[in-house]
Parts: sequence; C-alpha cells; structure tokens
Amino acid sequence: MAAQKKAAETMEFTDVVIEVLDARIPGASQNPMIRELGAARQRAHLKILNKSDLADPKITEQWIQYFNKMPHTKAIAISCKKANEPKKILNICQTLAPHRGDPIKPLRMMIMGVPNVGKSTLMNAILNRRIAKVGDEPAITKQQQRHQINDHMILVDTPGMMWPKIRYSSDGDLLAANNNIGKNAYYEEEVAEKLGNIILEAYPALIKARYKLEDLKMDAIELLEWIAKKKGFPLKNHGVDLERAASTLLNDYRQGLLGRMSLETPSSRMLMMSRQTLPQEEALDSDL
Repeated sequence: MAAQKKAAETMEFTDVVIEVLDARIPGASQNPMIRELGAARQRAHLKILNKSDLADPKITEQWIQYFNKMPHTKAIAISCKKANEPKKILNICQTLAPHRGDPIKPLRMMIMGVPNVGKSTLMNAILNRRIAKVGDEPAITKQQQRHQINDHMILVDTPGMMWPKIRYSSDGDLLAANNNIGKNAYYEEEVAEKLGNIILEAYPALIKARYKLEDLKMDAIELLEWIAKKKGFPLKNHGVDLERAASTLLNDYRQGLLGRMSLETPSSRMLMMSRQTLPQEEALDSDL
C-alpha cells in the first residue's frame, strides 16, 4: 500500500504521532498499522478522541484512562466545534518531545487516522486557516501535506489510512455506522440493525425520546419498522421501506440527533476481542 509505505518513511523523521480517533468508537477507529509504525520507532503517541461532543462523556473518560496507561501515549478528548480545544494540541506535543522544538531541532509531528474522523477539520483549526478540504465522507485528503507552523514546529498531514482487512467483524459494523468506510463496502440495513441493537440496549431513553416509542420491548428490525411508519416510508405492497428507515437511523446517529452516545467501552472491546481471537475468514474489505 503506497500510503502505508509513505507513512513509514515519514515516521523516521517524526517526533510525535498524532492519531485522530472517533470518540464514539475509539477502539474500532484505531488503525493497527499506525500503532505498529509508531511502536517500531518508539515515537511518542498522542491520541485525539475527536467529536467528543457526540460521545457519552462518562465513557470517553474511561477511554482516556485506558489509553493513558499505554507506554509513550497521551490521550485527550476534543471537539473541533470548540475553537479553543484544538489549540492545546501543539503544547501537548511539545511536552511529549521536550528535546525538540527550536529552530535547529524543530518539533516534527505527523497527524494520522482512518478516513472521516475529522483530521482535516482538526488541521484547519490547529493552523488557524483553511488548508485542508473538509467533507462528511471518507478519503477527502489524497496525499501527504507538510506545513511549517513556525520556525520550531512542523506538521505533516496524511491521507485517511484504512488497513486492507478489518480483523473483527464488529469493528466493520462500527466503522460503517460512523461513516468511516465507503458505502460500497456494506449494506445500510445490516449496519443499522447492528446499531439499533446497541442503542436499544445502552441508550433506551434517548431512542425512545427521539422516535416517540410507545414500548421499548422491541429489537432493531422492529425499531426500523417503527421509524418507517412514523416517517411515512410505505411501499406499494403495503409494507414499509426499511432501507429508508435504516438511512434515517444512521444519519440521525451520525449527526448527534439521538443524543450523546458511545458504541463501545474499553471493557466491551476487551470482551469482544477475547471472543474473536482469530481474524475473520471473511473480513470486511475497506472500500475507499
């Protein structure tokens, strides 16, 4: 993979790796190749839990504590919608590499992450100018870009990098629900069903309020049928349009209209990994 090879070359001349994660799925949105590249050269690692305004704050704090126990790692949660939050990133990077940061030895940082976790928005906020194209779809940034912040700091932006095969099928579902992989790689109804089951279990009050549910004793398919009826998505055969209902649920979740939600916790992830110790035979292809 060309992006991986280029990232490995740039890593040699990097002091701090800034990995941007989606705060709603911090575990699933980690790219294992980024961890391996950074660990191979023992680079300091700053994990940014972005879009924290959309995530459950209690669970976000659990993830920060979890990541901060890792060697050479610092984790923080931010929202790029709050202008002051991205500004603190440069100072944190400086503390992670105190031996760098002057005109002779500038602090060299590289920002990485899977597609559509908000890297471009974060870059624009850090640099205080619009240099990266922003869009709510994967793979906006196409190639590495080097930015001289000042005479003692350099920041390299990289394209969203997805690994060739997603090891855990549940990670594929979470990434699809959060719009981190191309639409051609999954079926919306299947992903919406998985999302619905998670939300019904973890945030029943929020979903009840959003869709005016009369009874929470339902599964995800029944939830989609309810949404289709409430929104008026009928089919000619007197059925309901589950495809449109699935799109509605996914879009409402992605935009934060359901409320602040996190789809995984450190504990739930450890449990999932203990149950899926081997790669899936039919791993989900990443379609960028």
